[in-house]
Amino acid sequence: MPVSFTTTTTLPLILRTLPSSTMASSSLSMPSVSLKTLSFTSSDAFNKGIRGFALKNGNPSRVFMSLSVGSQTQTVVVDDTLFLDYKPTSAFLFPGQGAQAVGMGKEAHSVSAASELYKKATDILGYDLLELCTGGPKEKLDSTVISQPAIYVTSLAAVEVLRARDGGQQIIDSVDVTCGLSLGEYTALAFAGAFSFEDGLKLVKLRGEAMQEAADAAKSAMVSVIGLDSDKVQQLCDAANQEVDEADRVQIANYLCPGNYAVSGGVKGIEAVEAKAKSFKARMTVRLAVAGAFHTSFMEPAVSRLEAALAATEIRQPRIPVISNVDAQPHADPATIKKILARQVTSPVQWETTVKTLLTKGLKKSYELGPGKVIAGIFKRMDKKAEIENISA
Repeated sequence: MPVSFTTTTTLPLILRTLPSSTMASSSLSMPSVSLKTLSFTSSDAFNKGIRGFALKNGNPSRVFMSLSVGSQTQTVVVDDTLFLDYKPTSAFLFPGQGAQAVGMGKEAHSVSAASELYKKATDILGYDLLELCTGGPKEKLDSTVISQPAIYVTSLAAVEVLRARDGGQQIIDSVDVTCGLSLGEYTALAFAGAFSFEDGLKLVKLRGEAMQEAADAAKSAMVSVIGLDSDKVQQLCDAANQEVDEADRVQIANYLCPGNYAVSGGVKGIEAVEAKAKSFKARMTVRLAVAGAFHTSFMEPAVSRLEAALAATEIRQPRIPVISNVDAQPHADPATIKKILARQVTSPVQWETTVKTLLTKGLKKSYELGPGKVIAGIFKRMDKKAEIENISA
């Protein structure tokens, strides 16, 4: 007689699902995996951003799956909070768009493993990325579709440059947490083994293209507001929004560090922010050289393309915690990571909270890998005693 049973277990490793079309056509006896849901207890913006999960027994920290093999059914609980109580000592930090500069990647010529990454990138991208990084032109390198793959590859090349140095491998082995600013989250996930270099580059390439297309669809912009705390910047946004139509509304898109917050939205809304900033006692505003209003609903057209690409990409449980830009928390479950990455482009970047949490938890040493020194500057602004080293390629 067939036996039916239901069990509940907690696993540190993550079960992956096959596409429904594969499951339907396969003649193999594979478990059919049905993902029941997940809920989040973070910010309201995050709850609105993550779609496709539901709540199971009121526990927001676990993913419940029902597996059926013949007449047998097993319920598996996957704990997405595996890394939640991480205790960081050494961190790798990866920059985001805007860090690019003509001349980056020069050290890759002398490190074969770094040079090999650029060769693989050329095959995937269809153009000589290293030549663009080292020689420009600047206008081309600064474009969203080029700069995102360029920073991703150059940052991982910096890991190889470090590995080639005396004691470099020991430093790499000592890293127990990683994160990246916006785009840099993909780099961090690749470093942590969540996906391959090649798959990550394909995702970043598509991300840049999708974000550029979304930016082209509506006139939008970003501006950094310097010298105000986040509450004051929110008040500034509220005042600007009273003077513009719904389509031009603005919001805080990047909580970078105390006194430095990026605001995104329609061009008219951004202009209103710039005009009112002085009356709110802002020290200055700096219009950002980006394609559009990143990390807001203006990027909504990019989400579906990212969701499709992520669904087709194998993502594994990271070997070390990778801190999400969306909620400043590490996630272990690949399905959750996919959902978060898809919504990241429309969600505010919680970088200030990320850095504050790392420092509060006792982080001792950090390394910024890739072009620029933006992240090092943020760390020093938040803690003058923070120990951080820049590794470029």
